[in-house]
This record gives sequence, C-alpha cells and structure tokens, in this order.
Amino acid sequence: MTEMTAQKRFYRKMLLIGIPVVFQNLISLGLNLIDTLMIGMLGEQELAAVGAANQVYFVYTVTLFGLYSGAAVYAAQYWGAKDIAGVRRMLGIDYAVGFIFAVSVSIAAFLFAPNIIQVFSDDEEVIGFGVDYLRIACFSYIFSGMSSAISYNSRAIQDLKVPTVINAIALCVNAVLNYLLIFGACGLPQLGVRGAAVATLIARIFEFAALLAFVYTRKSHPFKTGSKQLFAFNREQFMRVMRTAVPVVFTEASWAGSVTLIFAAYGKLGTAALAVAQVANVVSELLQSVYFGVGNATAMLIGETLGQGNKEEAFQNGKRSVKIVMMLNVMMTIVMFLLAKPVAGIYHFSGETRALLVLALMTMAITITPKMLGYIYIVGTLRAGGDTLFCMKLEIVCNLLVQAPLAFFAVLVLHTSLPVAMLIVAIGDVGRVFIAMPRFQSRKWINIVADIPEKDACQ
Repeated sequence: MTEMTAQKRFYRKMLLIGIPVVFQNLISLGLNLIDTLMIGMLGEQELAAVGAANQVYFVYTVTLFGLYSGAAVYAAQYWGAKDIAGVRRMLGIDYAVGFIFAVSVSIAAFLFAPNIIQVFSDDEEVIGFGVDYLRIACFSYIFSGMSSAISYNSRAIQDLKVPTVINAIALCVNAVLNYLLIFGACGLPQLGVRGAAVATLIARIFEFAALLAFVYTRKSHPFKTGSKQLFAFNREQFMRVMRTAVPVVFTEASWAGSVTLIFAAYGKLGTAALAVAQVANVVSELLQSVYFGVGNATAMLIGETLGQGNKEEAFQNGKRSVKIVMMLNVMMTIVMFLLAKPVAGIYHFSGETRALLVLALMTMAITITPKMLGYIYIVGTLRAGGDTLFCMKLEIVCNLLVQAPLAFFAVLVLHTSLPVAMLIVAIGDVGRVFIAMPRFQSRKWINIVADIPEKDACQ
C-alpha cells in the first residue's frame, strides 16, 4: 500500500468513525448543557448543587469508559481479524462487568448522597438540592451503562449511524422532559432540580430500550446473538482482557478523581466559583468533542490495523492523528476566545460572576493545547496499542500527584482567583505531553493483544 493510498484510507475511516463519535459526545454533553442552562435559570445554588451531584456520574462514566475502551482494544483487533465471535465475547464481558459496577455505584450514590454533596459545598441549600437530584438520577446509571456497552462496541465494528440517531432522539426526549418537569409546563408539577433528574432517568431508559431494539431487529447485526455466545468467554480470556482493561479503569478513575478533587478545590473559592467551574467545564467539553472523535477513531483504526498484523501502519496512523490534533488546537483556541462573552451572557449570573466565567473560558482556551495533545497520545495511540500499564502510571502521577495537589495549593495557600488556579493546574498537562511523546516515538506501545496470529509487519 502506497503512502498516499494509506493516508486516504486513514482519513476516510477517520471521518466514518470520528464524525458519529463527535455527534455522540455532543449529544451526551448537550444533555448536560441543557441541564445547566435550565437549572441555571433557577439560580446559582441550584446549578452548583446539580454540578456537584453530577460529579458522581462523571466519575462513574469515565471509569466505565476505561473499562469499555480497555476491552475495545481486543474488540477492534478481533474486528480487524474478522472474528465476530471474539467481538461478541467482548460485548458480553462489557455487559457483565458494566452491570455489576453500575448497580454498585447507584446504591452507593443513593445511600451516601448527603456526604457526597458536602464534599463540594458547605451551603445547606446546595446540599439539599444536590441530594434531591442525586437520589433520583443515580438510577439512570444502570441504563446508561448498558447503553454505553453497545455504543462503545459499535465504534469497534465501525457501525455508528443508528446508535448516534438514537442518542440524538434520547437528547430530545430529555430536553422536552426537562422543560416540562423543571418548570411545571403543560399542567405537570413544577419539580425544579428533581424534575431534571426524572427527565434524565426517563431518557436513559428510552435510549437503552431503543438500542436493544435496533440490535435485535436488524437482520444481521454482529451483536445479535443469545446469552450463550455473549458469555462464552472463559476465565483465562476474561482475566487477559482485565489485565488490559483494569489499568485503563485506574487511569480513567485517577483522571476523574483528580477532576473531582480539582472541582472541590475550586468550590473553596465560593458558590459563584463552583457554578462558573461547572459551566466552563461543560462548554470546554462541548468544544472538545471533536478531539474525542479523533481520539476514538484513531484508537479503533490502530486496533483494526494491529488485528491485521500491521504494526508499521499502526504507528503511522498515530502520527497522522497527532497532526490533526495540532491543527485543531489552533482552531479551538480561537473559537473559545470568541465564544467566551456570548456564552457568559446566556446565564442569569451577577455581573461579577459573569466576568469570572469569561476569564475562566479564556483560560481554558489557553490550556487546551497541552491537554488535548496528552489526550491523543494516551487515549488515541498508546492505549490502543495495549500499553495500558504505562498509561496508568503516567496518569496517576500527573492527575493525583501533580494536578489535584496544585489545585489545593493554588486555592488554599496562594489564594489565587479561579482563572489563575486553572493555569497552575495545567502544569500537569504540560508534563504529561513531555513524557508521553518519547514513549510514542519509541514504538514500545505497539502490541497485538488479542489471540490472533501475527502477520509480517510490512504487509
């Protein structure tokens, strides 16, 4: 295959996988944005409460992402080798582990809701609103987890059109129910933050039911099979997948934990800072959805290529994705600067809080380059090649031993403003890039982990 042909194939598949992933992330983040917009109309305390409560869901989803993306290393390689039975076993592993994890987190969130919200705020009203929201929304985690299992494995088999449409419809359901139940429209009771939680739960149930219907009504869907094939994995295969997936789980958990701790540190600056941090994170993640599309598509393409035994092409795919991210960094920095003031004008904040939000968004624009370079190296390339243990060590150090302590140091010792604290925290992102880049160039991350006969690398 010539270089020109290989590049065309890469970019074509990048769009095929990446665009639906971008839409899926936009849909998911759009759901959070709708929550923050509508709840923000109720007041800063309600918004701060839901932001604090959603930190549980945040930790839950990124940990689940770690599990599913770790198993997806195998699923993508099985798909590249045209081993459908292997792909189905990976889905079965995701179902089993994901369900147990979802139920555990849901029970813990329900029982310890007051203790969780108190981590982020001492305001009694914020705690009350947060508990009301969390004790309803926590039941959506189970349905969300099962839907995610189907969605993540759909990326591995490069079939995302219908799942993306279903995600979009679920967002519409959530948006309409949000309006009806938060504000009591059309004769329904005005439930406030509890209405947002009920809307989220109903939307998640709908999403899972629709995805199941799609899989089992389609004539030849690769996931359409009985429990016997789904759970045909033996203990040896399960443990082999877990050896790859568990480091990813710890990687994502460390990142989620650090973001939660950083969020808690920002909360020490007051309710206004907590609300601003919540809005800034949602806006930033909304724009970063493009990167998530590139990262997930790169991981799936590298996995597929390794399943075909072509290590050199996997390395070249990684290099191409880094170039794409560098171009995106320039574009997104400019976009975030331009959107800062218009976005701040949407919220019913005081003038001082609105000015703080503008500065926070501009700060995120500055720090997006090291953050997203680290993302593409860790999630898009190194992890896709099975180098999950190295990624885990790097992420734990940068997240929990550097960035989280820096946040508390900036707030409690230096007594900085929110934007300055955010700049200090970004030091960890810079360090991550300087460590991950040489690892990528060394090619030590390239591994064929699935039980597939390895071909000549020059094929």
